[in-house]
Amino acid sequence: MTKVWRVVIVGCHPTSMLGTKLILEDEEELEVDGMYATWGECLPVVEELKPDLVLSDYQMPEGTVEQVLPELKKGSPRSHIIIMTEENDKDIFQPLIELGASGVLSKGATPGQLLQMINGIREGFLSIPLEWIEKGFRPVTSSRGLEGMMQLTQTEMFIMERIVQGITYDKIALEIQVSRRSIDNYLRKIYVKLDVSTRAQAIEKFALFSRQNKPIYA
Repeated sequence: MTKVWRVVIVGCHPTSMLGTKLILEDEEELEVDGMYATWGECLPVVEELKPDLVLSDYQMPEGTVEQVLPELKKGSPRSHIIIMTEENDKDIFQPLIELGASGVLSKGATPGQLLQMINGIREGFLSIPLEWIEKGFRPVTSSRGLEGMMQLTQTEMFIMERIVQGITYDKIALEIQVSRRSIDNYLRKIYVKLDVSTRAQAIEKFALFSRQNKPIYA
C-alpha cells in the first residue's frame, strides 16, 4: 500500500487554496494537514510537522518564495516543495530548484498536471512542461557552471568552442600559435573554472550553456 503523503498548502488566496485542497483530497494517497496565508504561519508548522509535500505560492504578501525556501528546507529537509507561479515561468525554474524546490508549476495547470507532478516526485522524477523543451529550454546542473563560464578568458572560450566542434588539440595549438603543451595547461585551468574533472564533462557543460544562449563573458 502506498504511503499517504501529508501536505501543507501556503497561499494568499483562500479560495484557490481550498480548491487545491479538494483536488488533493480526492486522492486517497494525499492528506492536507493545513492551509496558511503567510510565511510566518507556515514556517513553524513545516518545521514541526515535517510534511511530505509543501505547495506554495511563489508570491506572497511578505515577498517571494526565494526568501524563505532555504529556511523551509532547513526546517524540514525531506519535505518536497512545489512552487505555484502566476505564469509558466521557466526563467525562475533553475534558481528555485537550486534552492531546494522539487517542482515549479503554473497556477493555470490542470488538476491532472498537478497530480502528475506529485506522482512523479513520489517516484523520484522531476517534471517540466514539454512546451519549455519545444522552445529550447534546457535545465543545467548548477549556476556554479555559469559562474565558471564568466571566468573563462576569450582564449579559453575559443579553445572550448573548437573542442566542442571536434577540432584536435594540435590544430587548436596551431590556430592560436601556442605549443601543444600550452593547450594542456589551458585545459587544466578551464576544468577548475567549470568545476569538472574530465574533457567530456567540460564539453557537456559548455554546450549546455551555449545552447541556452546565455551571456558567457562581457
